[in-house]
Amino acid sequence: MKRLITLIPFLVAGLFAAEAERPNILFIIADDASRDSMGVYGSKYVKTPGFDRIAREGVLFTQAYNCNPKCAPARACLLTGRYSWQLEEACNHNPILSPKWKFYPFLLEEAGYFMGFTGKGWGPGVHAGSSPGKPKAEKINPAGHPWQSKQAKAPYTGMANTDYAGNFAEFLKARPADKPFCFWLGTKEPHRSYGKDNWKLDGRDLSKVTVPAYYPDNEVIRGDLADYAIEVEWYDTHIARALKHLEEQGQLDNTIIIATSDHGMPFPRVKGQLYDDGFHIPFAVRWGDKIKPGRTVTDFITFPDLAPTLLELAGVKAPAQMTGASFVKQLLATKSGRIDPGRNHTLLGKERHDLGRIDGDLLSVGYPARALRNDRWLYVRNFKSDRWPVGNPEYGYMNCDASPTKSFLTDLSAGDKDYKYFELAFGKRPDEELYDIKADPDCVNNLAADPKQAGLKAKLWAQLERELKAQGDPRVLGNGDIFDYYPNCGIERQQKLYGAPSFDPVKVFEEKYGSGKPR
Repeated sequence: MKRLITLIPFLVAGLFAAEAERPNILFIIADDASRDSMGVYGSKYVKTPGFDRIAREGVLFTQAYNCNPKCAPARACLLTGRYSWQLEEACNHNPILSPKWKFYPFLLEEAGYFMGFTGKGWGPGVHAGSSPGKPKAEKINPAGHPWQSKQAKAPYTGMANTDYAGNFAEFLKARPADKPFCFWLGTKEPHRSYGKDNWKLDGRDLSKVTVPAYYPDNEVIRGDLADYAIEVEWYDTHIARALKHLEEQGQLDNTIIIATSDHGMPFPRVKGQLYDDGFHIPFAVRWGDKIKPGRTVTDFITFPDLAPTLLELAGVKAPAQMTGASFVKQLLATKSGRIDPGRNHTLLGKERHDLGRIDGDLLSVGYPARALRNDRWLYVRNFKSDRWPVGNPEYGYMNCDASPTKSFLTDLSAGDKDYKYFELAFGKRPDEELYDIKADPDCVNNLAADPKQAGLKAKLWAQLERELKAQGDPRVLGNGDIFDYYPNCGIERQQKLYGAPSFDPVKVFEEKYGSGKPR
């Protein structure tokens, strides 16, 4: 007993030392910012010194992917550590989210972390305990406890007045001195809508804008991209300010700082679509002297890998729910390039994103697709190619945000010289797509019908199907239609959209799959 009493001060001191060594975590995520919009990835017309600093002083990932290129499913993958098709209703956009899922911020909180978020966390959708018809009634967000009080006037219309970095500073001031922190800083930019022609107010030179190969090159498109660039740069200013707040608090070098985006820019053929610009995301990490600066890693990582990585760094055991693979090894390596030869590809997919697509008597169906991306090839399997990929024309192609670019393309007629760009963005697609990313990074030349590629195509499909089956994907196991039945939480909106005042997607699900709430 005397010996135990003697040891107690040392044990307590050891516990405090272990607590002090646990890293802080700052996760910074844009809403709809493309990878190629960051300067460090080669952007010429968008300036991102904040993001570029993280990459320069840390490690830049060149093969980072979001698993499902839409806000709610991509963020669900981040928070749960699961692949999208393993998330049942959360594979869809705007779902009624089950309470069964565990979210890494709350697991860290249980382990002693001070935790919060500002701006946009998980969403859109309804969490357990909320009313399906009132998504704003959410009491808690899977990204953490809200820090939203500080406001600041945005420089231009179309931007939120949330002071994201200011809220992070308030969070840091409130942090107990003996606790590490975990904070999610989610800007609402560059999500639509933008102030029309903000680029003129900002004095932008449209000749410097880079136009992707899937758009015609004209002033409408260039102006829209310039307005978008302003919003990306607003996101970046909050990165720079957050780094400054950490420096002022003396916490910069013992904080893991991750900067990324949930998917590509809110433009046709990008956001919500299984092409490289939609799912290939920016990803840079800084962590003082723990990460050798200036490295570039080519290992494939995906959003389901984030949660198990952060839990491992925090010394918390990942729950069995998490199927992603930690990339701590890639963070802490000393060399650049491919660290693990086995991380040479990733899987992607989508089901229902937005409303406005019907199939017979079934309302609000999805556009199911899966894809495999490796160093050179993108193979896409469209399971219901008879459906409209961006939503039905009569409902306005709802899986594409309103924009000058969208209006220009949808106003084109079959005889117009630029009509091919409309077809690329909104037209129906074949069962299979195959793109040579090295020769065709914008994914405009589908090689799936080329007889020379038949062997490669078969090989990629066999690999994709095999790995999806191993992950329990209902879409390749014969039960994929369940994704069409998981309810979208916007019930009243659907009733008005389809002219069906009695439509109840929860009841439709129960009639098909049994009583009780959707799983």
